[in-house]
Amino acid sequence: MINLQQDAEGFIRMKRHFPGSTIISVTFTDGSSEEFSGQQLNAIYDDALAVFRAENHLDAKGYSRAPKRTVQPANKIEFVAVHPGMAK
Repeated sequence: MINLQQDAEGFIRMKRHFPGSTIISVTFTDGSSEEFSGQQLNAIYDDALAVFRAENHLDAKGYSRAPKRTVQPANKIEFVAVHPGMAK
């Protein structure tokens, strides 16, 4: 079992997918906790990544098709928003 802690802004750190059959326990800032399957958290991560890419005008693979700038923003996320009740 993997244990994750929600930060003050309502996010958990998730840089990659977890194995689908793994049970992940998320402890929220209010003290409650829920268990997610790896598949559930992976779906939440994929949704957050799709929103991030759409807001930053990136394609499905995370690449910018705009002309190159001197400083290219990152094309991935590390933090995913979660709240109590999402596991149901």
